[in-house]
Amino acid sequence: MFPFVFLKHHGDKHNAVLLNHERIHIRQQIELLIIPFFIWYGLEFLYKWIKYKDRNLAYRSICFEREAYQNEKNLYFLKQRSFWNFFNYF
Repeated sequence: MFPFVFLKHHGDKHNAVLLNHERIHIRQQIELLIIPFFIWYGLEFLYKWIKYKDRNLAYRSICFEREAYQNEKNLYFLKQRSFWNFFNYF
């Protein structure tokens, strides 16, 4: 949640892939001016949960999550990422 990354376990602060995933979300939040990001995220989740009848599949198919999961291992992704790149995953 902008501008913070909340971690469940203390050791996760050394997990570069997890931190990169969360930094991608921070960038998405900034691009959508924070509040609209959470509205979009919630509405897309609800739509896909109804569509797929599977909460995990709904979560994984949100465009923001698709972008973050696909690029979390590329630690240079945010340096080359274009503005509103998440639209490519919609």
